[in-house]
Amino acid sequence: MTDVLIAGAGPTGLWLAAELRLQGVAVTVLEARRERSPHSKALTLHPRTLEIFAMRGIADRFTTAGLPVPTGHFGALENRLDFAVLDTPFPYTLFLPQVRTEELLEEHARALGADIRWGHRVTGLAQDADGVTVEVEGGERLHAQYVVGCDGTRSTVRQAAGIGFPGTDATVWGWLGDVVLDEPPAQPVNVAGEDGGVMLVPLPGGISRIVGHTPEDQGAHPGELTFDELRAKTTRVLGTDFGMRDPHWLSRFGNATRQAVRYRSGRVFLAGDAAHMHFPAGGVGLNVGVQDATNLGWKLAAAVHGTAEDGLLDSYHAERHPVGAALLEHTRAQTALMTAYTPEGRALRSVLSGLIAEVPELSRVLAERLAALDVAYPSADPGAHPLTGTRAPDLALTDGSNLLSLLRSGEPVRLDGIQLVGAPPQWAGVRSALVRPDGYVAWAN
Repeated sequence: MTDVLIAGAGPTGLWLAAELRLQGVAVTVLEARRERSPHSKALTLHPRTLEIFAMRGIADRFTTAGLPVPTGHFGALENRLDFAVLDTPFPYTLFLPQVRTEELLEEHARALGADIRWGHRVTGLAQDADGVTVEVEGGERLHAQYVVGCDGTRSTVRQAAGIGFPGTDATVWGWLGDVVLDEPPAQPVNVAGEDGGVMLVPLPGGISRIVGHTPEDQGAHPGELTFDELRAKTTRVLGTDFGMRDPHWLSRFGNATRQAVRYRSGRVFLAGDAAHMHFPAGGVGLNVGVQDATNLGWKLAAAVHGTAEDGLLDSYHAERHPVGAALLEHTRAQTALMTAYTPEGRALRSVLSGLIAEVPELSRVLAERLAALDVAYPSADPGAHPLTGTRAPDLALTDGSNLLSLLRSGEPVRLDGIQLVGAPPQWAGVRSALVRPDGYVAWAN
């Protein structure tokens, strides 16, 4: 019997497996696909995700493979958010195709001893007081103390556990194409107007990604995207198709928005897309999934080892469900901006874009939210120190160490007699603190 069984070998499942193995938990990952898709849905890693990777000593594997971009977008507005002002060692978004991110995460998880099985589709489960029995296509049954569904928006684990997934169906459809361009633009493109919106960025291997939407892309699912349709829509918005040819991937995506009513049902948990579904605005989905896994991993490990305090496993839902709700609110807001085609809608886009350029504080707040640097887990204790539940920055200590490196073992870090170099204002006067394995302050004095 394995300690924890994870359904899904996407970024969320792979990172959770690594976090559990770091704590000596036996973990098995079951993935329905026989091999990884060559197509990357996500392209962006945000600062908090890179901080998490740095906490485990592997951030450089991603930063050397990706391209740092010092800005991000909100609702595809013309003026971009300045990430350079953020209080983080990684003040940028990292452009890295999901395929490469998953490869690096799988290498990390396997190196730590995770058992990852491709071509194993979970078909059902049943739980009792002793554990969870998982059914796999073909008749195999596996038993684990806990099961985590990281198996996407159509999660079998979520359905089998009877966890509701309320929300709204898609009313707007975006489209994307990974194609070869004979006459690619010199710079990435971000254009929006009455005819629609298009973003165009280069990908590795001489391919370009074109993502867009038009006023007609509403209502029922319009069917599979064709290459001729992609070319026509791009030309309508941009006035050219840049010599488009050789499509590698064509796809549509909608703004269906849903969230699991609870992230835990007994011994079954949900994380990533299995817990929250939304329009891919701002490139935050993969990142929130990794952050879900970081919150859950050390708590599950404590439960497996019998050291978890009462309520620790329940705190996963209490802390991460509000984060998921905020994610849905923000992606809905961005969807409204991205599909604002009327004169009034375009005026709203213009005003907000201008404010981002003219009001640095607005740009910073929006950037912090996209980057997940604003996430906090407030204490229910009114007497708790104000730092309790907040993200601990990469504190520099006078002995030459820094906090992110101290968290590499995945254990809590207790700081006593703290002497900081260039302490942030909110840490002034703090002499001792306990930082959780996920980088949030458990308590401070």
